[in-house]
Amino acid sequence: MPELPEVEVTCRRIAPSLLGARITGARLGAPLRWPLGIEPEALVGRRIERVGRRGKYLRLELDRGWLLLHLGMSGSLGWWEQAPPADRHDHFDLITDRGTLRLHDPRRFGAVLYADGAEDERARRLLAGLGVEPLEPAFEPQTFHAALRRRRAAIKSVLLAGDVVVGVGNIYASEALFRAGIRPTTPAHRLGRVRVERLHAAIREVLQRALQAGGSTLRDFRVNGQHGHFQLELWVYGRAGEPCRVCGTPIRVIRQGQRSTFYCPRCQAR
Repeated sequence: MPELPEVEVTCRRIAPSLLGARITGARLGAPLRWPLGIEPEALVGRRIERVGRRGKYLRLELDRGWLLLHLGMSGSLGWWEQAPPADRHDHFDLITDRGTLRLHDPRRFGAVLYADGAEDERARRLLAGLGVEPLEPAFEPQTFHAALRRRRAAIKSVLLAGDVVVGVGNIYASEALFRAGIRPTTPAHRLGRVRVERLHAAIREVLQRALQAGGSTLRDFRVNGQHGHFQLELWVYGRAGEPCRVCGTPIRVIRQGQRSTFYCPRCQAR
């Protein structure tokens, strides 16, 4: 699943082409997770004024309204000055006077949703409960610690929930917990200040490094045909049974909330 680094990489790569572009058409393919919420023809003539990200949502701010895009489990966006014919996995085209933004999503868990703006109930339902952005100044060790002290669930599950800190998905939660030396099953409220500070730093480090590497491409992720490379730097994720790169102990995998969690039982002893 595309996580925060992949969505941010996508945002940065498509923004220069989209900013200031005027919409000339929109095409819907097979149904996605939610209906668009507006007739495609109603988008014609609107101008794209800002391209941003909130958590794992891309936000195209138009001169009237927003388009929120989610890449789901297998989605990717591409920009075409002259778009080729759509195939059966191409489910949304936003056609502009500069080119076409296309959502390709084989598993169709992605979404494109229209909202009138920040106060629209459709936008609030998706965005209002999201936690602090981990790469912004508001993500501070002290407030992070205070929030974790109120949570009794396992720290990995708390990170994935997204209401304390947003966008630290499965890959990067496993990697950050390894770098911080914290076992994924540790109850969040039992983490003391020093360990929370280590985890805070590890989250920032892992996400920044993933951004520099263009994200992780484990199966489907790409932007304009370009894959990410952070998967070449993974310490634990996807390495069950392989020796830890630090101590040589075999990496273990467990299930937490229907997701696979990878960790080193020696380096992450508690």
